[in-house]
Amino acid sequence: MNPNAPIFTNDAIVLGILLGTLALIFYSTRLKTFEGFYKIIPPILLCFFIPGLLSSFNIISATQSQLDETASRFLLPTCLVFFTLGIDFQAIRRLGGKALFVFLIGAVGVMVGGPLALWIGKSIDPGFLNRNGEEVWRGLATIAGSWTGGNANQLALKEIFQPSPNVFAQTSVIDILFAELWLGLLLYFVGKADQIDKKMKADSSVIEEIRIKVEHNSKKEKNPDFQELIILLAVGFGITAVSHLLADLIAPFIEKNYPVLKAYSLASKSFWIVTIASSSGLILSTTTARNLERFGATKFGTLFLYILIATIGMQLHIFDAFQNPTLFVVGLIWILTHAIFTLIAARVVRAPFFFTAVGSQANVGGVASASVVAAAFHPSLAPIGVLLAILGNAIGTYCGYLTGLIMQWISN
Repeated sequence: MNPNAPIFTNDAIVLGILLGTLALIFYSTRLKTFEGFYKIIPPILLCFFIPGLLSSFNIISATQSQLDETASRFLLPTCLVFFTLGIDFQAIRRLGGKALFVFLIGAVGVMVGGPLALWIGKSIDPGFLNRNGEEVWRGLATIAGSWTGGNANQLALKEIFQPSPNVFAQTSVIDILFAELWLGLLLYFVGKADQIDKKMKADSSVIEEIRIKVEHNSKKEKNPDFQELIILLAVGFGITAVSHLLADLIAPFIEKNYPVLKAYSLASKSFWIVTIASSSGLILSTTTARNLERFGATKFGTLFLYILIATIGMQLHIFDAFQNPTLFVVGLIWILTHAIFTLIAARVVRAPFFFTAVGSQANVGGVASASVVAAAFHPSLAPIGVLLAILGNAIGTYCGYLTGLIMQWISN
C-alpha cells in the first residue's frame, strides 16, 4: 500500500468534503467568535488553502480527481456569463467622468505595474523567473486578472496561461496578501477623507449628488420560481455550450493555419471558451436578458466561483508556496505602482478620495471589498462600489491577458 496515497479518491466524496468545507467557512463568518479572525484573514483565503492543506496531508488529491477539470470547463464560463450579463452601463455612466477616469487609470496602473515589477524582480534575481522549469509569469498573469477585475477573471487567466499548481499557489499568496494590506490601508484613510480632499482641492459634494442619482436595483431582486431558474441556467450553460462548440472549431483552425499565434495562447481552446463566454455576457447585458440578474444570476455565479476556488485549491502545494521570496518584492512594487497611478489620476481631475479608494478596490479587490470601502464612507454608497467592480469583471480578463503577454515578452 502506498503511504502517500490519498485517503479519499472518489470524486463524489471529495466534492462533498469541499462543499462541506465551504459551508463551514461561511457559517463561521456569521459567528461573533470569529469576527476578529475574519478582519485579518479573508474567507476566500481559507477557501483556497484549506483544500490545499487537505491535499498536502494526502486526505484528498487533485491528481486523482476530475473535479478541477470539470469545474473549469463547465462552471467557469457559466460563472463569467452570470457576472457580466447584469452590467448596467447606464448606471455606470451616471457615476460621472471622474469616477471612471480614476478607475480606468488604476487598471492601467496594474497593467504597467505588473511588467515593471517583473522586470525589476528579474534584475534582482534572474533565477526567480524559471525555478524548477516553472514559468512564473504565467502565475503573475492571473494576478493581473484579479487586480483589474476579480477572482473570476483570475481563474479565467489561469485557464488561458496554465501556470503550474506550485506557481499558482505562490502567486495566490502574493495576490491575497497585498490586496488585503492595501484594503486595510484604504479603510484607515477613509476616516481622513475630508483632510485629504482639502489637500487635493477635490470637490466632495459630487458624492452626495451621485448617492441620490444611483439607485441600487430599482427592480428588486425576486425569489425566482422553477421556470425562471431553468431559464437562467439554460442561458448560462447554453452560452457555455456555444463557447465550447466555437472553441473546438477556432482553436484547431488557428493552430493549423496560423501557428505563430500559438505563442499568444490564441490556439488554446481555453482562451476562446473564456473570451466567447465573457463577450456573450457583455452583449446580453445590453438586451432584456439583463433582467435575469433579478433571478439571482450573480448569486449563482458566486456559488460556481467558490466551487471553482475550492477545486483549484486542491492543486495547491501549501508547503511550497513560500519558496520564491522575490515574488514578495514583485508584489510590493506592483501594488505601489497601481497606487501611484490611482493617486495621480485623482490629483489630475481633483477627484474626491471616495473615488480613489472605491475605484482602486474595484480593481484590486472586486465586488465585495469595493462595496465595503464605499459603505465605509456611507452605507447608501455601497452600490457605487458594486457598479465599478462589475465593470472590472467586464474588462479584467482582457486586461489580464494583455498584461500576461507583456510579462511573457519580458521573461523571454
